[in-house]
Amino acid sequence: MDWKPQKEKKMNKILLTLAILFIGSGCSGGSSSGTLSLGLTDSVNENYQAVYVTIDEVQVHRKGEAQDSEQGWLSLPDYDGPQTIDLLKLRDGVVSGLGSINLETGEYTQIRLIIGTSPDALPNIQCHSHPFANYVIDGDGNALEMKVPSGEQTGVKVVCAGLCDINENQTTELILDFDAEKSVVVAGNSGNINLKPTIKVLTADDFTLLLGTVQKSPNNGEDGEAATPLSGAVVSAQIFNPNSADLKDEVRVISKTSTNSNGEFRLLLKPGEYNLVATAEGHAPHAMDLNTSPGEVLDPLINLSTSSTGTVNGTVNIAGITEPTYALLSFRQGTTLAGELIEVESMDVLSGNSYSTGLPTEPTPDYQVVASACEKTTQENDITVPPDGILNLDIIFP
Repeated sequence: MDWKPQKEKKMNKILLTLAILFIGSGCSGGSSSGTLSLGLTDSVNENYQAVYVTIDEVQVHRKGEAQDSEQGWLSLPDYDGPQTIDLLKLRDGVVSGLGSINLETGEYTQIRLIIGTSPDALPNIQCHSHPFANYVIDGDGNALEMKVPSGEQTGVKVVCAGLCDINENQTTELILDFDAEKSVVVAGNSGNINLKPTIKVLTADDFTLLLGTVQKSPNNGEDGEAATPLSGAVVSAQIFNPNSADLKDEVRVISKTSTNSNGEFRLLLKPGEYNLVATAEGHAPHAMDLNTSPGEVLDPLINLSTSSTGTVNGTVNIAGITEPTYALLSFRQGTTLAGELIEVESMDVLSGNSYSTGLPTEPTPDYQVVASACEKTTQENDITVPPDGILNLDIIFP
């Protein structure tokens, strides 16, 4: 796998950031365009265990259009909302992608986040469904609803101050500094909690941008067939730490995205060392070492070969619970990267429910299944997945 490092830039320190990438490129017909790509990240905050915000939609505004109407606002088409995001999980360079959009060159004045009123279906840090769309979990573990004045109607707006302009054949990288600690406000004696975002625009030169491609190997390496792009492949940057106190933390997924119809993907990463992992249905997973530096733009090309698959299914049961509780299943596999493990698949499963997943059996059918649930001991099961067969694995937390 080869990639080409491009220009390096100076670093800027951030708190909570919404990363914005404007990637200029020429196009036919006498006009020009660029691409706006958004992500979300954070730094440590010790006042709360979690701060959840549900974002329904992400939009950008072009200069010259009416500011107080919907005219001129363009939504990011590939933003997969609503997403209920724990701002405090997005730390140490972790980035949550918010989508991208192709834009004509020109001046863009504002970004806005449309705040949702219904949470997504994923569990929170307490392994339960979200009780509210927007809320905090305090130091005692209490979930407290958070109001977002006008966030559902007009959105949370950020003025670009000239930094959001799209220029032909030029890359401009920005972040929105979203200070979570200052943005969560307790309203006087009422005790009501409001989200009043404190956000400013900064440059984002302290990250590394991956603009890569995943493709199907031509006829599994045989001559006479061209490689084809793989749409919907999952690409993630992972860290393997064999010294973690809990097995569930031995493999951490720092950032994850999917390829578009051309097999292309974008990842924004804090500089460091990662395992770059690509998976796709019916294909063998592939992992490679990735060492990134500030200001780099890398273009990894990843080839995946086809693989037979097997099915793993079963039920999950958690004893001693009084309300619906989720367990996290992580399916891991050894690699050629100095014996490190990677996560090939993961899923949240509600106690009492069944699960089923297809797993590639090449280059190996052997997996480590790590099951974790809040206030329960993490479990490990070593399995061998039968090619084109079915393996039953029930998970029981006593």
